[in-house]
Amino acid sequence: MTPPNSTAASRHHKRPRGEGQWALGYHEPLNKNEENKKNDDGLNVRQRIIDIYSKRGFDSIDPADLRGRMRWYGLYTQRKPGIDGGKTAILEPEELDDRYFMLRVRIDGGQLSLEQLRVIADISNDYGRGTADVTDRQNIQLHWIEIEAVPDIWERLEAVGLSTTEACGDTPRVILGCPLSGIDTEELIDTTAAIREVHDRFIGDPAYSNLPRKFKSAISGCPAHCTVHEINDVAFVAVTKDGEVGYDLFVGGGLSTNPMFAKRIGVFVRPDQVADVYGGVIGIFRDYGYRRLRHRARIKFLVNDWGVEKFREILETEYLKEQLPDGPAPEEPRGNRRDHVGVHQQKDGNFYVGFAPKVGRLDGDKLHLIANLAEKYGSRRVRATVEQKMVILDVAPDQVEGLVAELEANDLKVSPSTFRRQTMACTGIEFCKLAIVETKATGIHLIEEMERRLPDFKDPLTININGCPNSCARIQVADIGLKGQLVVNDKGEQVEGFQIHLGGSLGTNANFGRKVRGLKTTVEGLPDYVERVVTNFESQKKEGESFSDWVQRADEGDLK
Repeated sequence: MTPPNSTAASRHHKRPRGEGQWALGYHEPLNKNEENKKNDDGLNVRQRIIDIYSKRGFDSIDPADLRGRMRWYGLYTQRKPGIDGGKTAILEPEELDDRYFMLRVRIDGGQLSLEQLRVIADISNDYGRGTADVTDRQNIQLHWIEIEAVPDIWERLEAVGLSTTEACGDTPRVILGCPLSGIDTEELIDTTAAIREVHDRFIGDPAYSNLPRKFKSAISGCPAHCTVHEINDVAFVAVTKDGEVGYDLFVGGGLSTNPMFAKRIGVFVRPDQVADVYGGVIGIFRDYGYRRLRHRARIKFLVNDWGVEKFREILETEYLKEQLPDGPAPEEPRGNRRDHVGVHQQKDGNFYVGFAPKVGRLDGDKLHLIANLAEKYGSRRVRATVEQKMVILDVAPDQVEGLVAELEANDLKVSPSTFRRQTMACTGIEFCKLAIVETKATGIHLIEEMERRLPDFKDPLTININGCPNSCARIQVADIGLKGQLVVNDKGEQVEGFQIHLGGSLGTNANFGRKVRGLKTTVEGLPDYVERVVTNFESQKKEGESFSDWVQRADEGDLK
């Protein structure tokens, strides 16, 4: 007879490991990240930064705070200069860490007053060596921040209604919104109030500050679908049902190394229900999200495993305690560009002016210039877009020409080339500890080269440049997506380069980019490659055919 304490008996009675879902009883720390969060909520690091770290300096920072909880306030250590991409995955975190931080200012809905923009500009110049990058999630990132400066930075930001709270970390991050909310002539609904309510109810609330991973959100009434709802963890997209405006609900989108499009839940959400439904979705993620393995901890994996029907059932029965009616899908997106660049009329008769910095790269002085130009030409409101661009609102008809002329004179193009308009780049190896290659300078050089080589090219063409496989720059849904890696050049040397994804798209025919076997380029050879593939497209395209559609039918030889 087998003793009751034998291995066989233990196996028989042992509880299955599961995926670390709290709602199913798995609360034990399952990996180092979960252990750190269980030991102390990330929100609690704020007071230690103010009372201890900012006074005693970088060396006083607890490693669990430095590489974990400080992200809850938008702070990442930046990459130590001079470490090449081949060492990114080899060195320990403390070997990659510089003594300076990237600081992410969250700008929900991309909405900025001139006062707020000037405060960010001053912080950039006073503490960030002039750095300021507009991200593809409507934030502004600063670099070279020292821990001693952080309390003063927070005071300045919070005095004008901005913050860095939960700009990073396993939290509900910035809420994307159309930069034209309230002024677009064709929008279905102004989402400003909905974004504000969700922000005020959930951001900084300890009940939602320990999620399995990051949680990305969008709420939009934009007819161009500019908030890329297809790749957010949760998204509310304006629709009309029986004459009433509300929202369609999407859940489970995300890219990185395992991309998935968000799935329509199929419900109609009234405007007054948005915050409650948001709370239900984020509650499901908190309680049922996978915590055992970090790489499977995004909500997209849960939605993919459960399916839409089960997700809807759990949302309605356990969290909302009410049934939601079935709802219609959104209309097809307006136009073939989502960036709001150019001069367009608002519903009040004034105009908005959208302009394109190169790959989102600005600086403190340029932010001051933008604020001064906006004020000079009658505007008090500036917006950031999800394409690393900016928009000045409320310009009177007789002021538009002067504003456009001054923006263009300062290299803030209102009528940019396709290459300037639709090339994005992540932070890259200049500052990011995950990166393998340089991105911003590469993107700027590529834009300049393509404008010189193909000055007459007018078709929409997105070129997204990422320094690593994590897809912060959305490479899988770009016409030309560039994933940074080390490649071998024709001399047999290992150099910076990219794996190339082709023909990704969002909108009507959403699909992830095509990977052609062996299709890579060095950084040096990138302009030649882009010129070659774009020229092939121009010579072979059918009437009205997009680059993405052409890629799906093109011979591999024409894509290389």
